[in-house]
Amino acid sequence: MFQSIPEMFLDRVAKGPGFAAQMTKDEKGQFYPISYEKLQERVFSLALSLDSMGVKKGDIVALIADNRTEWLEADLAILTLGASDTPRGRDAMDYEISYIISETEAKVAFAENKDILLRLLNLKGELPLLETIIVMDERKMPSVEEISTYEEKYGVRILKHSALIEDGEKMLPDKRCEIGKWVARINRDDTATIIFTSGTTGKPKGVMITHGNILYQLGCITEVKKDLPPGMRWLAVLPVWHAFERLVQYISIYYQHTICYSKPIGKIMLIDILMTEPDVMCSVPRIWETVKQGVNQALKNKKPVERKIFNFLLLVSKTWFRSSERVEGRLPDYRVRIRIFDILSGIVPFTLLYPLVWFARRFVFSEITKKFGRNFIAGISGGGSVSKDVQSFFSAIGMKIIDGYGMTETSPVIGIQHYRHQMRDVLTPFKGTEIKVVKEDGSAAGSGEKGVLFVRGPQVMKGYYKNEELTRRIIDSEGWLNTGDLAIMTRSGDFKIVGRSKDTIVLSGGENIEPVPIENKLKESEYIDTAVVVGQDEKFLGALIVIDKKSVERYLKENGISYLDRSALSEMDEVKSLIASELHSLLSLKNGFKTFERISRFAILEKPFEVGKELSLKQELKRFEIAKLYKKEIDSIFE
Repeated sequence: MFQSIPEMFLDRVAKGPGFAAQMTKDEKGQFYPISYEKLQERVFSLALSLDSMGVKKGDIVALIADNRTEWLEADLAILTLGASDTPRGRDAMDYEISYIISETEAKVAFAENKDILLRLLNLKGELPLLETIIVMDERKMPSVEEISTYEEKYGVRILKHSALIEDGEKMLPDKRCEIGKWVARINRDDTATIIFTSGTTGKPKGVMITHGNILYQLGCITEVKKDLPPGMRWLAVLPVWHAFERLVQYISIYYQHTICYSKPIGKIMLIDILMTEPDVMCSVPRIWETVKQGVNQALKNKKPVERKIFNFLLLVSKTWFRSSERVEGRLPDYRVRIRIFDILSGIVPFTLLYPLVWFARRFVFSEITKKFGRNFIAGISGGGSVSKDVQSFFSAIGMKIIDGYGMTETSPVIGIQHYRHQMRDVLTPFKGTEIKVVKEDGSAAGSGEKGVLFVRGPQVMKGYYKNEELTRRIIDSEGWLNTGDLAIMTRSGDFKIVGRSKDTIVLSGGENIEPVPIENKLKESEYIDTAVVVGQDEKFLGALIVIDKKSVERYLKENGISYLDRSALSEMDEVKSLIASELHSLLSLKNGFKTFERISRFAILEKPFEVGKELSLKQELKRFEIAKLYKKEIDSIFE
C-alpha cells in the first residue's frame, strides 16, 4: 500500500516510463505528448529548486493557475517535498486569493501568467509573508527591468517556472538520492492539499485533504469499470484545482493513463475531443446539458421529415432503454422488487425494438456520438446530479454518462454509478465507505424514506484548516460527516440525492419543497436556460427565469411575432405567455408534481447568471446572493 502520492507516482513511472503522462497544446494549437519519465525529471528538478529556496515538509505553497502541464509539475514537486499546496483558478476574486494566501501564511506562490502575477503584486500589502512568486506562462512576462522594479517595489522575488527546472536539472545528478529520502518521510495522514471551497454563502473554508484520502479512492475506481488498461486518455475540462478534476489527475497516473488538457468551452472542447480522441471526460451537469441543447438547436435546422424521424427514433430508443433496465435488473429497490415481474414487463419492447435501436445508433445518432471520437467510453458527471432528461437522452443515443456524487470534504467521491450495471438515478458508495440517512427526528430512515445523508470512510477530510469548531459541527465524534444533502436509500444500500437540506423551501402552509428537482425539470424546456425556485414562507412558489434568447427568438420568428431587439424579449407578453405555458406543461401532475409544487408566477431576468456573481466557481446557484440581488423581482412575484 502506498504511503503518499509521490510514492505512487515514482512506482508508476518505473513501470511505464515511456507512456504518455500528459498531452498539451503548443503555440500552434497542436497536441504533443510528455512521457512519464520526462514528467518525473521535470518534477524532480522543480522540487530541488523549491528545496533550495527553503520550501520544506509541512510548508504550504499557493498555486493560482488553471489547467496546464505546469500545474501537475508544480503540484507533484510540492508534494514530493512533503509540503502541501493550496490551489485556486484564475477566475478567483482578488479577495479570495488574498484570503487563501494570508490564511495559510504561504511564502511562495505559483502564478499562471503575467495577469496573476500583477494581481498578486497589487495584493502584496495584504500579504506581508509572501516572499516569492513563480510564473508558469512566460510568453508575456515583464521585461528584466520591469521585474527588477517590481521586486524592489513590492519586496518579493519573481522567478520563472522554466528557469527553476533548468536550475534543478543541474543539481539532479548529485542530489537524486535526496528525493527518495523526502518521499520516504511522507505519511498517509499528512496533508496533501488545502482546497478552499468557494461555497454559496459565507467565508471560504479550507478543506485539508490527506494523501490517504486520495489514495483510497484510486484503488476503488475498478469498482466502476474493471478494465482500465494503460494508455487510456482523460480529457480535463473542469478546473484542475477542484477536488474532482484533481482526483482525475491522480487516477490517470495510478493507471498509467494520459491527461489531455482542454477547457469547458463548447467549440474548444469539441475540437480538442476530435484531436485527442479521449476515452473518458469528466464534467459537470451543465456541460452535458449544453451538448444536448446544441443537438436540439442543430435539429431545428433540419428538414421537417428529418426532425420527425430523429424524434421518433429517439422515443423508440428511450423506450427500449427503459425496458432494458427492467430486463437486466437495473432498477433501484426502494421496495421489494420481484425480478420475474420486471423481466416480463420489459422483455417484449426490449426484444422487438432492438433492431430499430441498432439502426438508429448506427445511422442516425452516430452523427452525434462521432463528435466524441472513436475511443469514447463514458462521460463522468460530478458537482450535481445529471437530470433525468439529459441522462435519458444520452442513454438513448448510446453514450454513457455516469453520475458521481461527493463533496470537497470527502476528497471528493462518496458514490458513483457502475459502468456496466448502471442503476437508474442511484449511486453506489465505494467499498469501505459507510452511509446512513437520518430523519429530522434523528432516527434512521428506512429504504425509500427521505433524510440527511451522513458518510464515514477513508476519504473523509482531515478537517477544516485552523477551524476545529467548524470541523466538529460537520464531523461528529464517531467520524460521521453530515453532507447536508437529502437522500433516500434503497434496500441494497445504494442512495439517491433528492435535494439540499439548506435549500428546502417551506411554504406558509407547512409544505416542504425541494427546489432542485423542479429547477431541473424546467431546464428541460428549450426556452429556459436557468430557473431558480423561490417562495420561503410564502403561500405559493415562484420562479426567477433566465430565458434562452436564441430559442425564444426562433419561436417568435416562426410564429410571425415582431420584436425590437433582444433586450426587449423579457418584457414581451408573448414571451411571458410562452414561459407560462412551459411551466404549466412541465410541472404537471402527469410528470409527478404536486399542486403546491407548481409555479404560476415568475419573473424573467434580462441577463444570464455569471460565475462569481449568481454562480459559484463550480457553477452552483448561490441562492443567498440571488435572493439579495433580485429582491425586487422576487417581491414582485409575491405582491
